[in-house]
Amino acid sequence: MSAIAYLKTHFIVHLLLGFVFVVSGLCINFIQLCTLPVWLFSKQLYRHLNCCLAYSLWSQLVLLLEWWSGTECTLFTDQATVDRFGKEHVIVILNHNYEIDFLCGWTMCERYGVLGSSKVLAKHELLYVPLIGWTWYFLEIVFCKRRWDEDRDTVTNGLQALRDYPEYMWFLLYCEGTRFTEKKHRISMEVAESKGLPKLKHHLLPRTKGFTTTVEYLRGTITAVYDVTLNFRDQETPTLLGILHGKQYHADMCVRRFSVDEIPEDEKECAAWLHKLYQEKDALQEQYAKEGTFPGQRILPRRRPWPFLNWLFWVILLLTPLFSFMLGVFASGSPILICSFLLFVGAASFCVRRLIGVTEIGKGSSYGNQEFKKRM
Repeated sequence: MSAIAYLKTHFIVHLLLGFVFVVSGLCINFIQLCTLPVWLFSKQLYRHLNCCLAYSLWSQLVLLLEWWSGTECTLFTDQATVDRFGKEHVIVILNHNYEIDFLCGWTMCERYGVLGSSKVLAKHELLYVPLIGWTWYFLEIVFCKRRWDEDRDTVTNGLQALRDYPEYMWFLLYCEGTRFTEKKHRISMEVAESKGLPKLKHHLLPRTKGFTTTVEYLRGTITAVYDVTLNFRDQETPTLLGILHGKQYHADMCVRRFSVDEIPEDEKECAAWLHKLYQEKDALQEQYAKEGTFPGQRILPRRRPWPFLNWLFWVILLLTPLFSFMLGVFASGSPILICSFLLFVGAASFCVRRLIGVTEIGKGSSYGNQEFKKRM
Protein backbone atom coordinates (compact mmCIF):
# COMPACT_ATOMS: atom_id res chain seq x y z
CA MET A 1 0.00 0.00 0.00
CA SER A 2 1.40 3.40 -0.99
CA ALA A 3 1.75 6.22 1.54
CA ILE A 4 -1.09 8.18 -0.08
CA ALA A 5 -3.37 5.13 -0.09
CA TYR A 6 -2.56 4.57 3.60
CA LEU A 7 -3.34 8.19 4.48
CA LYS A 8 -6.74 7.87 2.81
CA THR A 9 -7.66 5.13 5.28
CA HIS A 10 -6.42 6.96 8.37
CA PHE A 11 -8.97 8.11 10.95
CA ILE A 12 -7.24 11.44 11.61
CA VAL A 13 -7.35 12.33 7.90
CA HIS A 14 -11.05 11.49 7.80
CA LEU A 15 -11.58 13.68 10.84
CA LEU A 16 -9.83 16.61 9.16
CA LEU A 17 -11.93 16.13 6.01
CA GLY A 18 -15.05 16.07 8.15
CA PHE A 19 -13.92 19.18 10.05
CA VAL A 20 -13.47 21.13 6.83
CA PHE A 21 -16.86 20.01 5.49
CA VAL A 22 -18.80 20.67 8.69
CA VAL A 23 -17.24 24.04 9.57
CA SER A 24 -17.34 25.31 5.98
CA GLY A 25 -20.96 24.15 5.83
CA LEU A 26 -21.84 26.10 8.97
CA CYS A 27 -20.11 29.16 7.54
CA ILE A 28 -22.05 28.75 4.29
CA ASN A 29 -25.34 28.32 6.16
CA PHE A 30 -24.65 31.52 8.10
CA ILE A 31 -23.90 33.42 4.89
CA GLN A 32 -27.10 31.99 3.38
CA LEU A 33 -29.01 33.30 6.38
CA CYS A 34 -27.51 36.73 5.76
CA THR A 35 -28.74 36.67 2.14
CA LEU A 36 -32.41 36.48 3.16
CA PRO A 37 -32.88 40.29 3.06
CA VAL A 38 -31.70 40.21 -0.58
CA TRP A 39 -34.92 38.33 -1.45
CA LEU A 40 -36.93 41.44 -0.54
CA PHE A 41 -35.50 43.52 -3.39
CA SER A 42 -34.18 40.89 -5.83
CA LYS A 43 -35.40 37.31 -5.69
CA GLN A 44 -33.25 36.30 -8.65
CA LEU A 45 -30.07 37.75 -7.14
CA TYR A 46 -30.82 35.83 -3.94
CA ARG A 47 -31.11 32.66 -6.00
CA HIS A 48 -27.85 33.28 -7.87
CA LEU A 49 -26.01 33.85 -4.59
CA ASN A 50 -27.39 30.71 -2.97
CA CYS A 51 -26.58 28.58 -6.01
CA CYS A 52 -22.95 29.67 -5.64
CA LEU A 53 -22.96 29.01 -1.89
CA ALA A 54 -24.53 25.57 -2.32
CA TYR A 55 -21.95 24.73 -4.97
CA SER A 56 -19.18 25.54 -2.50
CA LEU A 57 -20.55 22.91 -0.11
CA TRP A 58 -21.78 20.17 -2.46
CA SER A 59 -18.63 20.25 -4.58
CA GLN A 60 -16.66 19.08 -1.53
CA LEU A 61 -18.64 15.82 -1.66
CA VAL A 62 -18.12 15.61 -5.42
CA LEU A 63 -14.38 16.03 -4.75
CA LEU A 64 -14.42 12.91 -2.55
CA LEU A 65 -15.85 10.87 -5.41
CA GLU A 66 -13.82 12.34 -8.28
CA TRP A 67 -10.47 13.28 -6.76
CA TRP A 68 -10.19 11.38 -3.47
CA SER A 69 -11.45 7.95 -4.55
CA GLY A 70 -10.92 8.39 -8.29
CA THR A 71 -14.31 6.86 -9.05
CA GLU A 72 -15.19 6.96 -12.74
CA CYS A 73 -18.69 7.87 -13.97
CA THR A 74 -19.26 6.82 -17.56
CA LEU A 75 -22.31 7.88 -19.57
CA PHE A 76 -24.07 5.75 -22.15
CA THR A 77 -26.17 8.02 -24.34
CA ASP A 78 -25.93 9.97 -27.62
CA GLN A 79 -24.01 13.14 -28.38
CA ALA A 80 -27.18 15.11 -29.17
CA THR A 81 -28.40 14.49 -25.61
CA VAL A 82 -25.03 15.41 -24.07
CA ASP A 83 -25.00 18.65 -26.06
CA ARG A 84 -28.15 19.72 -24.19
CA PHE A 85 -26.75 19.05 -20.71
CA GLY A 86 -26.67 22.19 -18.59
CA LYS A 87 -28.66 24.16 -21.17
CA GLU A 88 -32.24 23.35 -20.18
CA HIS A 89 -34.52 22.81 -17.18
CA VAL A 90 -35.18 19.08 -16.77
CA ILE A 91 -36.56 16.41 -14.47
CA VAL A 92 -34.07 13.61 -13.75
CA ILE A 93 -35.39 10.15 -12.85
CA LEU A 94 -32.75 8.02 -11.11
CA ASN A 95 -32.97 4.51 -9.67
CA HIS A 96 -32.37 4.35 -5.92
CA ASN A 97 -30.27 1.21 -5.34
CA TYR A 98 -26.98 2.47 -3.93
CA GLU A 99 -25.66 4.51 -1.01
CA ILE A 100 -23.83 6.87 -3.35
CA ASP A 101 -26.33 7.14 -6.22
CA PHE A 102 -26.99 10.77 -5.24
CA LEU A 103 -23.25 11.45 -5.36
CA CYS A 104 -22.97 10.05 -8.89
CA GLY A 105 -25.87 12.30 -9.88
CA TRP A 106 -24.17 15.33 -8.30
CA THR A 107 -20.96 14.51 -10.15
CA MET A 108 -22.79 14.75 -13.47
CA CYS A 109 -24.43 17.98 -12.29
CA GLU A 110 -21.01 19.43 -11.47
CA ARG A 111 -19.45 18.46 -14.78
CA TYR A 112 -22.26 20.17 -16.69
CA GLY A 113 -22.50 23.26 -14.50
CA VAL A 114 -25.79 22.73 -12.66
CA LEU A 115 -24.63 21.44 -9.25
CA GLY A 116 -25.51 24.59 -7.32
CA SER A 117 -28.97 24.83 -8.90
CA SER A 118 -29.83 21.12 -8.70
CA LYS A 119 -33.15 20.34 -7.00
CA VAL A 120 -34.78 17.30 -5.46
CA LEU A 121 -38.13 16.27 -4.06
CA ALA A 122 -36.83 15.41 -0.58
CA LYS A 123 -38.35 13.73 2.44
CA HIS A 124 -39.28 16.19 5.17
CA GLU A 125 -37.00 14.60 7.77
CA LEU A 126 -33.93 15.80 5.86
CA LEU A 127 -34.91 19.42 6.50
CA TYR A 128 -33.63 19.01 10.06
CA VAL A 129 -30.31 17.39 9.13
CA PRO A 130 -27.57 19.99 9.76
CA LEU A 131 -25.79 21.35 6.68
CA ILE A 132 -27.73 19.22 4.17
CA GLY A 133 -31.27 20.19 5.13
CA TRP A 134 -30.35 23.74 6.07
CA THR A 135 -28.63 24.37 2.75
CA TRP A 136 -31.59 22.88 0.87
CA TYR A 137 -33.99 25.16 2.74
CA PHE A 138 -32.26 28.25 1.34
CA LEU A 139 -32.24 26.64 -2.12
CA GLU A 140 -36.06 26.35 -2.11
CA ILE A 141 -35.94 22.57 -2.17
CA VAL A 142 -39.40 20.99 -2.08
CA PHE A 143 -39.85 18.84 1.04
CA CYS A 144 -42.64 16.30 1.48
CA LYS A 145 -43.90 14.02 4.25
CA ARG A 146 -44.96 11.46 1.62
CA ARG A 147 -48.60 11.75 2.66
CA TRP A 148 -50.43 13.52 -0.15
CA ASP A 149 -53.23 14.94 2.00
CA GLU A 150 -50.56 16.81 4.01
CA ASP A 151 -48.17 17.47 1.13
CA ARG A 152 -50.55 18.81 -1.51
CA ASP A 153 -50.25 22.53 -0.73
CA THR A 154 -46.56 22.41 0.22
CA VAL A 155 -45.51 20.55 -2.90
CA THR A 156 -47.66 22.45 -5.40
CA ASN A 157 -46.66 25.84 -3.97
CA GLY A 158 -43.00 24.84 -3.93
CA LEU A 159 -43.09 23.69 -7.54
CA GLN A 160 -44.93 26.79 -8.72
CA ALA A 161 -42.28 28.96 -7.04
CA LEU A 162 -39.60 27.29 -9.18
CA ARG A 163 -41.24 28.12 -12.50
CA ASP A 164 -39.19 31.31 -12.89
CA TYR A 165 -35.89 29.92 -11.57
CA PRO A 166 -33.04 31.81 -13.29
CA GLU A 167 -30.40 29.05 -13.29
CA TYR A 168 -30.80 25.90 -15.37
CA MET A 169 -31.92 23.24 -12.89
CA TRP A 170 -31.94 19.47 -12.83
CA PHE A 171 -34.86 18.37 -10.63
CA LEU A 172 -34.12 14.88 -9.25
CA LEU A 173 -36.93 12.43 -8.55
CA TYR A 174 -36.55 9.04 -6.91
CA CYS A 175 -39.88 7.73 -8.17
CA GLU A 176 -39.54 4.50 -6.20
CA GLY A 177 -39.92 6.62 -3.07
CA THR A 178 -37.28 4.79 -1.05
CA ARG A 179 -34.02 2.90 -1.52
CA PHE A 180 -34.22 -0.62 -2.95
CA THR A 181 -33.96 -3.56 -0.54
CA GLU A 182 -35.00 -7.17 -1.06
CA LYS A 183 -37.73 -6.89 1.56
CA LYS A 184 -39.18 -3.73 0.03
CA HIS A 185 -38.96 -5.28 -3.43
CA ARG A 186 -40.92 -8.37 -2.36
CA ILE A 187 -43.70 -6.24 -0.85
CA SER A 188 -43.68 -3.92 -3.86
CA MET A 189 -44.14 -6.79 -6.30
CA GLU A 190 -47.06 -8.12 -4.23
CA VAL A 191 -48.68 -4.73 -4.76
CA ALA A 192 -47.89 -4.87 -8.49
CA GLU A 193 -49.55 -8.27 -8.73
CA SER A 194 -52.64 -7.07 -6.87
CA LYS A 195 -52.96 -4.10 -9.23
CA GLY A 196 -52.35 -6.10 -12.40
CA LEU A 197 -49.09 -4.26 -13.17
CA PRO A 198 -46.04 -5.95 -14.73
CA LYS A 199 -43.51 -7.06 -12.12
CA LEU A 200 -40.06 -5.48 -12.00
CA LYS A 201 -36.88 -7.39 -11.19
CA HIS A 202 -34.46 -4.58 -10.43
CA HIS A 203 -36.73 -1.75 -9.22
CA LEU A 204 -39.55 -1.05 -6.84
CA LEU A 205 -42.94 -0.12 -8.23
CA PRO A 206 -42.76 3.62 -9.01
CA ARG A 207 -44.96 5.94 -6.99
CA THR A 208 -46.54 8.11 -9.64
CA LYS A 209 -48.02 11.03 -7.69
CA GLY A 210 -44.75 12.91 -7.22
CA PHE A 211 -43.85 12.55 -10.88
CA THR A 212 -47.26 13.50 -12.32
CA THR A 213 -47.51 16.51 -9.99
CA THR A 214 -43.98 17.72 -10.79
CA VAL A 215 -44.58 17.43 -14.54
CA GLU A 216 -47.94 19.19 -14.22
CA TYR A 217 -46.64 22.21 -12.31
CA LEU A 218 -43.29 22.55 -14.09
CA ARG A 219 -44.66 22.02 -17.60
CA GLY A 220 -43.72 25.12 -19.55
CA THR A 221 -40.50 25.45 -17.52
CA ILE A 222 -38.91 22.06 -18.04
CA THR A 223 -38.23 20.96 -21.59
CA ALA A 224 -37.33 17.32 -21.01
CA VAL A 225 -37.12 14.33 -18.70
CA TYR A 226 -33.76 12.55 -18.36
CA ASP A 227 -34.15 8.90 -17.46
CA VAL A 228 -30.92 7.80 -15.76
CA THR A 229 -30.28 4.12 -15.02
CA LEU A 230 -27.25 3.58 -12.78
CA ASN A 231 -25.22 0.45 -12.16
CA PHE A 232 -21.67 -0.46 -11.13
CA ARG A 233 -19.24 -2.72 -12.93
CA ASP A 234 -18.31 -6.16 -11.62
CA GLN A 235 -21.21 -6.06 -9.15
CA GLU A 236 -19.46 -3.45 -7.00
CA THR A 237 -21.36 -2.38 -3.88
CA PRO A 238 -20.23 1.21 -3.28
CA THR A 239 -20.55 2.95 0.07
CA LEU A 240 -19.72 6.43 1.29
CA LEU A 241 -17.30 4.92 3.80
CA GLY A 242 -15.59 3.17 0.90
CA ILE A 243 -15.27 6.50 -0.89
CA LEU A 244 -13.86 8.07 2.28
CA HIS A 245 -11.25 5.29 2.43
CA GLY A 246 -10.21 6.08 -1.14
CA LYS A 247 -11.75 3.02 -2.77
CA GLN A 248 -12.29 3.44 -6.50
CA TYR A 249 -15.59 2.40 -8.06
CA HIS A 250 -16.76 2.32 -11.67
CA ALA A 251 -20.23 3.75 -12.28
CA ASP A 252 -22.10 3.38 -15.57
CA MET A 253 -25.10 5.62 -16.26
CA CYS A 254 -27.49 5.11 -19.16
CA VAL A 255 -29.16 8.44 -19.99
CA ARG A 256 -32.22 8.75 -22.21
CA ARG A 257 -33.84 12.09 -23.02
CA PHE A 258 -37.60 12.43 -23.47
CA SER A 259 -39.11 15.72 -24.59
CA VAL A 260 -41.80 16.91 -22.19
CA ASP A 261 -44.13 17.04 -25.20
CA GLU A 262 -43.97 13.22 -25.30
CA ILE A 263 -45.41 12.96 -21.78
CA PRO A 264 -49.25 12.93 -21.56
CA GLU A 265 -50.93 15.79 -19.72
CA ASP A 266 -53.69 13.57 -18.34
CA GLU A 267 -52.68 12.31 -14.88
CA LYS A 268 -53.63 8.65 -15.46
CA GLU A 269 -51.92 8.56 -18.84
CA CYS A 270 -48.86 10.25 -17.33
CA ALA A 271 -48.76 7.60 -14.58
CA ALA A 272 -49.03 4.84 -17.20
CA TRP A 273 -46.14 6.47 -19.08
CA LEU A 274 -44.01 6.30 -15.93
CA HIS A 275 -44.85 2.63 -15.35
CA LYS A 276 -43.81 1.89 -18.93
CA LEU A 277 -40.58 3.82 -18.38
CA TYR A 278 -39.73 1.65 -15.38
CA GLN A 279 -40.36 -1.50 -17.38
CA GLU A 280 -37.80 -0.18 -19.88
CA LYS A 281 -35.39 0.68 -17.05
CA ASP A 282 -35.76 -2.86 -15.75
CA ALA A 283 -34.91 -4.23 -19.20
CA LEU A 284 -31.81 -2.01 -19.29
CA GLN A 285 -30.68 -3.35 -15.91
CA GLU A 286 -31.28 -6.91 -17.09
CA GLN A 287 -29.13 -6.25 -20.17
CA TYR A 288 -26.40 -4.78 -17.96
CA ALA A 289 -26.50 -7.84 -15.70
CA LYS A 290 -25.97 -10.14 -18.71
CA GLU A 291 -23.59 -8.06 -20.85
CA GLY A 292 -21.88 -5.74 -18.35
CA THR A 293 -22.72 -2.64 -20.38
CA PHE A 294 -25.57 -0.37 -21.38
CA PRO A 295 -26.58 0.45 -24.97
CA GLY A 296 -25.49 3.76 -26.45
CA GLN A 297 -22.32 5.70 -27.11
CA ARG A 298 -19.80 5.53 -24.27
CA ILE A 299 -18.94 9.06 -23.07
CA LEU A 300 -16.58 9.94 -20.21
CA PRO A 301 -17.13 13.60 -19.21
CA ARG A 302 -14.02 15.53 -18.26
CA ARG A 303 -13.35 16.25 -14.61
CA ARG A 304 -13.30 20.00 -13.86
CA PRO A 305 -10.79 21.66 -11.49
CA TRP A 306 -13.32 23.80 -9.57
CA PRO A 307 -14.21 21.27 -6.83
CA PHE A 308 -10.52 20.83 -6.00
CA LEU A 309 -9.83 24.58 -5.98
CA ASN A 310 -12.89 25.24 -3.82
CA TRP A 311 -11.83 22.53 -1.36
CA LEU A 312 -8.27 23.86 -1.27
CA PHE A 313 -9.62 27.32 -0.38
CA TRP A 314 -11.54 25.92 2.61
CA VAL A 315 -8.60 23.74 3.70
CA ILE A 316 -6.24 26.73 3.84
CA LEU A 317 -8.85 28.94 5.50
CA LEU A 318 -9.85 26.45 8.21
CA LEU A 319 -6.93 24.10 8.87
CA THR A 320 -4.28 26.81 9.27
CA PRO A 321 -5.90 28.29 12.42
CA LEU A 322 -6.86 24.78 13.62
CA PHE A 323 -3.27 23.55 13.59
CA SER A 324 -2.12 26.78 15.26
CA PHE A 325 -4.76 26.27 17.97
CA MET A 326 -3.77 22.62 18.46
CA LEU A 327 -0.14 23.54 18.97
CA GLY A 328 -1.15 26.18 21.50
CA VAL A 329 -3.34 23.73 23.44
CA PHE A 330 -0.69 21.03 23.76
CA ALA A 331 2.09 23.57 24.39
CA SER A 332 0.10 24.99 27.31
CA GLY A 333 0.29 21.67 29.19
CA SER A 334 -3.12 22.39 30.72
CA PRO A 335 -5.03 19.13 31.39
CA ILE A 336 -8.35 21.00 31.18
CA LEU A 337 -7.57 22.49 27.77
CA ILE A 338 -6.20 19.21 26.40
CA CYS A 339 -9.19 17.19 27.67
CA SER A 340 -11.62 19.78 26.31
CA PHE A 341 -9.94 19.63 22.92
CA LEU A 342 -10.06 15.83 22.86
CA LEU A 343 -13.76 15.93 23.79
CA PHE A 344 -14.31 18.32 20.88
CA VAL A 345 -12.50 15.91 18.55
CA GLY A 346 -14.68 13.05 19.78
CA ALA A 347 -17.87 15.07 19.27
CA ALA A 348 -16.74 16.06 15.78
CA SER A 349 -16.04 12.42 14.93
CA PHE A 350 -19.52 11.43 16.14
CA CYS A 351 -21.18 14.16 14.03
CA VAL A 352 -19.29 13.15 10.88
CA ARG A 353 -20.26 9.50 11.42
CA ARG A 354 -23.91 10.49 11.87
CA LEU A 355 -23.87 12.43 8.60
CA ILE A 356 -22.43 9.40 6.80
CA GLY A 357 -25.11 7.25 8.41
CA VAL A 358 -27.81 9.17 6.54
CA THR A 359 -26.70 7.43 3.31
CA GLU A 360 -26.35 3.88 4.62
CA ILE A 361 -28.77 1.32 3.19
CA GLY A 362 -28.95 -0.59 6.44
CA LYS A 363 -30.20 2.54 8.19
CA GLY A 364 -32.66 3.56 5.49
CA SER A 365 -36.28 4.36 6.25
CA SER A 366 -38.96 1.70 6.62
CA TYR A 367 -41.17 3.79 4.34
CA GLY A 368 -41.31 1.22 1.55
CA ASN A 369 -42.09 -1.60 3.94
CA GLN A 370 -45.06 0.25 5.44
CA GLU A 371 -46.45 2.24 2.54
CA PHE A 372 -46.60 -0.58 0.02
CA LYS A 373 -48.50 -2.67 2.54
CA LYS A 374 -51.06 0.11 2.93
CA ARG A 375 -51.63 0.16 -0.81
CA MET A 376 -52.52 -3.53 -0.94
